[in-house]
Amino acid sequence: MKKIEAVIFDWAGTTVDYGCFAPVSAFIEAFKMYGIEPTMKEVREPMGMAKRDHVRTMLQMERISAEWKKLYNRDFNEDDVEKIYMESERKIFALLPNYCEPKPYVLNEIKKLRDRGIKIGSTTGYTDEMMSIVVPGAAKAGYSPDLWFSPDSTDKLGRPYPFMIYENMKKFKIKSVDSVIKVGDTIADIIEGVNAGVIAVGILEGSSLMGFSEEEYNALSVEEQEAEKEKARMQYIANGANYVINNMSELCSVIDEIEACSVSQSGR
Repeated sequence: MKKIEAVIFDWAGTTVDYGCFAPVSAFIEAFKMYGIEPTMKEVREPMGMAKRDHVRTMLQMERISAEWKKLYNRDFNEDDVEKIYMESERKIFALLPNYCEPKPYVLNEIKKLRDRGIKIGSTTGYTDEMMSIVVPGAAKAGYSPDLWFSPDSTDKLGRPYPFMIYENMKKFKIKSVDSVIKVGDTIADIIEGVNAGVIAVGILEGSSLMGFSEEEYNALSVEEQEAEKEKARMQYIANGANYVINNMSELCSVIDEIEACSVSQSGR
């Protein structure tokens, strides 16, 4: 029988910061400092990556790259990546204390997981220094995973590399990727899980992929909510997600299904 031994969560947009707005706001303001106003879609597309990689990916986008060339009469270089990254970092440090609140159902579902003896790990696109704000902020609100790893722990090789997941597994002494679930709210999270060979689960409500604040989402009609969720669901599945949940309250049901399937298969 397959037993799930650990669930590895993302942070912003998955367990805290409904809609993943802290990094989004920081990137928008940082690019504006250099004369470029990115769209919400452009900012959210690389979400989940290490923050320098996120800046570089945005600068490589066709519209932003052309805008940069028009403004500065040259292509961007790594110095530009670093300058924009440092500006976004300065802004995100100012924002982070206000974005540590756990999302709906998180605390209750974490308790259920712990009652089942399941370990709680996590990975993030934030740096260790950023996490020094987020971790105690979330802990004050009741959320404390057993472990967290940032790209600083893996030689800056963040998502989509699988190494932060492997660091969790190593610390937990888990032998098989079949016993691990990765839950996240971005395409980068799903690809990280796929690359690690673990079970990848995408979350819909409050995700960066959907991009709504809680107020914006609740203001939608039921039909509009379902349409938006279906768009995001298809994106997760297209990138390899094994399961997609509406919100965190559905996670234990997914675990029940995974473990029941393994019993059924072993009995054939």
